[in-house]
Amino acid sequence: MSVERVSFDGVLVLGAGLAGLSAALSAAPRKVLVIHPGEWSQGSASAWAQGGVAAALSGDDTPELHAADTIAAGAGIVDEAMAQLLAREGPDAVRWLAGLGAPFDRTEGGGFHQGLEAAHSRARIARVKGDQAGRAVMEAVAKAATAAGHIEVWTRARARRLLTDASGAVRGALVERDGRLVEVVAPATLLATGGVGGLYAVTTNPPTARGEGVGLAALAGAVIADPEFVQFHPTAIDIGLDPAPLATEALRGEGARLVDSKGEPFMAAFHPAAELAPRDIVARAIHQQIAEGKGAFLDARAAIGAAFPEEFPTVFAACMSGGVDPRVQPIPVAPAAHYHMGGIATDADGRASLAGLYAVGECACTGVHGANRLASNSLLEAAVFGRRAGAAARTAVEPGSPTLAAEPAPDLPAEAFADLRKAMARDAGVLRDGEGLSRLLDFIGGLERAHGRSPALTAARLIAAAALDRHESRGAHTRTDYPDLAEPRRTFITLSDVED
Repeated sequence: MSVERVSFDGVLVLGAGLAGLSAALSAAPRKVLVIHPGEWSQGSASAWAQGGVAAALSGDDTPELHAADTIAAGAGIVDEAMAQLLAREGPDAVRWLAGLGAPFDRTEGGGFHQGLEAAHSRARIARVKGDQAGRAVMEAVAKAATAAGHIEVWTRARARRLLTDASGAVRGALVERDGRLVEVVAPATLLATGGVGGLYAVTTNPPTARGEGVGLAALAGAVIADPEFVQFHPTAIDIGLDPAPLATEALRGEGARLVDSKGEPFMAAFHPAAELAPRDIVARAIHQQIAEGKGAFLDARAAIGAAFPEEFPTVFAACMSGGVDPRVQPIPVAPAAHYHMGGIATDADGRASLAGLYAVGECACTGVHGANRLASNSLLEAAVFGRRAGAAARTAVEPGSPTLAAEPAPDLPAEAFADLRKAMARDAGVLRDGEGLSRLLDFIGGLERAHGRSPALTAARLIAAAALDRHESRGAHTRTDYPDLAEPRRTFITLSDVED
């Protein structure tokens, strides 16, 4: 296949979710080229987010309290300076989104109506119609990006390799577009490709969330931080769909209860906060209930009842599509891969370890989430750090050194990828142990030998290897053979550290 080369004097953004578009808008007046594998404003995890955006916007809340809750949820390894920055800049980011047209629910006085979610000490979740925040925010941001004269968008295009020069600096990406390969050379390349949930058999993420941003960066030599920490949302709706629909945590904030097949509540036996315990604890509790044959259901009949279609229309529609009427029936739930706390190691302005490379959103890791993300901090992180990274990337200058030609990274065939998803769910899921993780790494090695080192396989290897190396249970990482906490430490690795 012939390769075309395009020189772009601006910021190359790979991904069009909230993080990528926040960066693209904030890079003005510098030109921006956005690469998106799907149709415009579709296919990103941002649009699927239900809960809302966490920020200290009310009179009884402060950024200090929000930062403290973020640090507590992160189980000992949160970068406290990053948490404080996120909380401090959060209110302005929400107002910025509202200014772009995001229709957040308002009080009678015109303020932001805010809800409560697990592990928050205050009601600080800015929502849209109960469970439609992600979709509404993305519509507003995509509309603003469409109208921005400095942004060009290539849809149905995907990065196949990062371009690097002789010094190892990132100089753009090899992009596949409409069956053609194009080398896009740019002074700044910003990865905003989303998470890793699609590597697991049961996930709430879009199918494109395969960890490819992490894999592409690792293949280029970038440092990856904390890849072992994968958050499993406790209440995916268990109706056999792939991806699994999500029953937002806001339901539990409104009083919905987790019950077994006999209708008996069970969360109080696992944590004093019961339904509002941190996500990792709730996920493990539901996993145990299901493993023991007791079943797990979210009972919102008393808390929401007949108001479901108006207050939580997304959840209501998903339940009804599976034959469950949540107004009169408990919702069957199960844990599902939901969010990656780890990713490409960056500073507060999105700079990765390789010159010319930036990363934001779920594919990045500032350390703000630690071992367990606080509910509704993800959209906030995308906006706060996306804006910062865009502003930083717009100052990048073309170094002028030659770019090395690159071959596209291999793709994993569909059947092999399905096998990988099953293996990841089995051995790197809610519960893990050394035997399973070693088996998983052997399996990944076999796929690499058969099909080449794809970005998805690379991301899977990093998760499994870091999980095997962490001999403790912390946050979302639970080792049944190492159930206790060890000394707190973060993980910083490169692909060369974990190669087979």
